[in-house]
Amino acid sequence: MTSSSAQALVEPRLATVRARVARACEEVDRSPATVLIIGVTKTHPPALGRAAVACGLIDLGENRVQELLVKQPAVAGARWHLVGSLQRNKVRDVVGKQVLVHSLDRRRLADALSRRASELGSVQRALIQVNVADDPAKGGCPVDETLDLIAYARELPHLAVEGLMTIPPLPAPDEDPSEAAREHFARLRGLRDQARSQFPEVIHLSMGMSDDLEAAVAEGATMIRVGTALFGPRGRGPWQGQEEHR
Repeated sequence: MTSSSAQALVEPRLATVRARVARACEEVDRSPATVLIIGVTKTHPPALGRAAVACGLIDLGENRVQELLVKQPAVAGARWHLVGSLQRNKVRDVVGKQVLVHSLDRRRLADALSRRASELGSVQRALIQVNVADDPAKGGCPVDETLDLIAYARELPHLAVEGLMTIPPLPAPDEDPSEAAREHFARLRGLRDQARSQFPEVIHLSMGMSDDLEAAVAEGATMIRVGTALFGPRGRGPWQGQEEHR
């Protein structure tokens, strides 16, 4: 994919997503500047990430550590987010790479992140992933354990907890995705507000994707994770580093 064809694909889609965010913000009297759009490049080539940056979208996300490691050096000027699950054996690959981890969900992972950051003399930024619907198909900390995990993680010397993240259950075939997700986003917002009363640095709400971003914005999302609406349908598997034509 050439740089010009990649930009021609991404630019109008990004304009559409920004317009959706602006309309959703207007309905609840918010500024679009309070919502960070993260372009999730899962399965897509770095050319689309470079096109997003060229269009002014510098925050990019990956679900898999291996894809992130391949794409990060290939996309100059991007700020990276790990929005998928993180296993402890991959912590060494992520810490020190200036990546915001959206999927901290247990104490042992918090320990591993802080320990590796200590070795590098850095501080690892993270969001707590919460399973707001107690959905066995989704990862995340149980709602009733979230405040305890925040309290534990924020005391680790090389870890900074900046907010919460969630992925709602898949809607039923006859449900509107935005309407189905809204109650779950509202629950995360309430949990964030409760946490923030004790821990003021817990600010962010990472929630909402291509199909339900309007509901997320309405419920206070500060970060939305958009893939398909920007880059098209996902590939069949992870991007393997195939040769690109720049």
